[in-house]
Amino acid sequence: MLNTNKQQYSQLATKHEKKRPILLNCVRAFIIGGLICVVGQAISFFYMFYFDFTEQTVGDPTVATLIFITMLLTGFGIYDKCAQFAGAGTAVPVTGFGNAVISAAMEHRSEGFVQGVGANMFKLAGSVILFGVFSAFIIALIKTTLIQLGVIG
Repeated sequence: MLNTNKQQYSQLATKHEKKRPILLNCVRAFIIGGLICVVGQAISFFYMFYFDFTEQTVGDPTVATLIFITMLLTGFGIYDKCAQFAGAGTAVPVTGFGNAVISAAMEHRSEGFVQGVGANMFKLAGSVILFGVFSAFIIALIKTTLIQLGVIG
């Protein structure tokens, strides 16, 4: 009896569920994600032209600038509206990381700077940094081994 009710409810919910425009969502994500990357490329060109960064050294300040801009836009509520429109297009680039960090900080600011903002902000950032450093270590270990074996130069 209980199983039948669950099945009937599931069928009813499926019948009334709003159809998602998957293709439109993909196009929005592609366009907005691409625009974020265009902005990042423009920032890179700005740093290379005005501050004499090279292609090898411009990445770090560009990423930091993108994260800073995202945090400002999140603080003013602009980035969240853009994310609702674009979906994964704003979550996949590094701006998604900045948004997630500052959103956690804003959500828990009433608990204080240390226990609220600091502790909750670094719950996400800590795991991203940990896996990033660990992955870089593994890749460096593999590359060093391949160089020592003479497989790559």
